[in-house]
Amino acid sequence: MVQNNYTSVHGFILLGFSDHPKLEMVLSGVVTIFYLITLVGNTAIIVASLLDSHLHTPMYFFLRNLSFLDLCFTTSIVPQMLVNSWGPDKTISYVGCVIQLCVNMCMGSTECLFLAVMSYDRFIAICKPLLYLVIMNPHLCLKMIITVWGISLASSVVLCKLTLNLPRCGNNLLDHFLCELPAMVKIACIDTTTVEMSVFALGIVFVLTPLLLILISYGFIANAVLRMKPKAGQRKAINTCGSHLTMVSIFYGTVIYMYLQPGNSASKDQGKFFTLFYTIVIPSLNPLIYTLRNKDMKDALKKLVRAAYESSKMKRKWKS
Repeated sequence: MVQNNYTSVHGFILLGFSDHPKLEMVLSGVVTIFYLITLVGNTAIIVASLLDSHLHTPMYFFLRNLSFLDLCFTTSIVPQMLVNSWGPDKTISYVGCVIQLCVNMCMGSTECLFLAVMSYDRFIAICKPLLYLVIMNPHLCLKMIITVWGISLASSVVLCKLTLNLPRCGNNLLDHFLCELPAMVKIACIDTTTVEMSVFALGIVFVLTPLLLILISYGFIANAVLRMKPKAGQRKAINTCGSHLTMVSIFYGTVIYMYLQPGNSASKDQGKFFTLFYTIVIPSLNPLIYTLRNKDMKDALKKLVRAAYESSKMKRKWKS
């Protein structure tokens, strides 16, 4: 595509998959489906865990926050992506791009830290069950959440400022479907080594450090599970941790491949597909992974569906 085919007085042009028009239309349909799954699934988890008193525990408190994060994450990306896919206008305003960039960075780093916090919660629940509610008290849980959000917000503001201050020499053509940091850095017309090194350093802090803590937690958890004599206790522990471990594997595997691989070995389209996967597909998988392996959550969702059905039934009776 030639830049003259598009117009943008202010802001940026998001090329997305416009060099593959047929693929772009197919992807827009697929993204819409996954976005609806994300909206319905994560909203259902939040509502069900709030309404069911049995789910007022630290584990579901963190899960609610994770679901809320996923809703914000995808909503900051998908609507703009679909608008650009369905029409000839591929532009995004400067303010919209700044918001998308900062939200994308903040939510990504927050999810990395959230998964580490959730692994610590599972470590306490399985290795120190008698002290679980004492250690993971509401005050500590809230403090951990505020700390995670605060650290992520501060780091994203610093990186966004560094990225946006890079001179672009009039270049506003982003070969991506969202305002993502690597794509923004590529259009800079000066040496970007400082920013790239900052991104790599923060990648170590927000990706590899939490991952190391998660692996250590699960090392202790595995040791505790193997020493459990009742098989029922082992199964319950495995089911409780299985969902979280599955999510950790998918999310960290994708992020490490995207941001911490040596050099720039991935092709442009490959990079876009991986970004599409961790920003849109993974948030839609969270509700499925956490509900399919979790009996308490499945029961809470059944109650929610039953209550909604009864409510609609009563409304129909009143109308008639």
